[in-house]
Amino acid sequence: MTVKETAADSIFANSYRGLRIFFAVLWVGLMVYSFGFAPPDHPETLTLIQRLATGDWQGINPLIVSLFNLMGVWPLIYTVFLVVDGQGQRFPAWPFAAFSFAVGAFALLPYFILRQPAPSFTGELNKGVRLWESRITALGICLLAVGFLGYGWIAGDWIDFWQQWRTSRFIHVMTLDFCLLSLLLPVLLVDDWQRRGVEQSQWRWWSLVPLVGVLGYLLLRPPLILSKKSVA
Repeated sequence: MTVKETAADSIFANSYRGLRIFFAVLWVGLMVYSFGFAPPDHPETLTLIQRLATGDWQGINPLIVSLFNLMGVWPLIYTVFLVVDGQGQRFPAWPFAAFSFAVGAFALLPYFILRQPAPSFTGELNKGVRLWESRITALGICLLAVGFLGYGWIAGDWIDFWQQWRTSRFIHVMTLDFCLLSLLLPVLLVDDWQRRGVEQSQWRWWSLVPLVGVLGYLLLRPPLILSKKSVA
């Protein structure tokens, strides 16, 4: 690493310290709002979750079905990035990725608070990394996401969804979680651009479009730039 690169990394690391404070405040605020100010929970919420999880969707607004399933797709997207980003951290990324399948941004915000910027890949290109780097994995994630997006958009009842968002804590917080996952991802994207040498490419900005943009990025992004010790 050159002196110029070291200086640039140092500046980026210093600017990230301010973001950590923001993420910490956001995490606390999310928990306080979700359990103290969001609409009240409904007695039938547990039954609704069980039906959504088991595929018993008859009579459930397709928008809610779509949102629930997309909240399972988002952790897959984050795992694609965390498998690589975590190689540059002093702690394992997999617990945060694993818990995000259950609680979304509630589990990922602590990772953002603790992580260091990792604009280069210095880890090992092992089988796990290769699996999540695979175009086949990216295609599978994209098909899932597009399928549920289309289902919700075409068949969903927006008026009913709005009413449930205003009155149900589960729907309200799940929607908020979806929005946060969309807004947090660019923090990982910026480092991923640099790890692949596309930080100067104009097309990279399309990857910032919520959900749709990152799906395209996963399909089109070039391979990691590897150091000698990164090759398995």
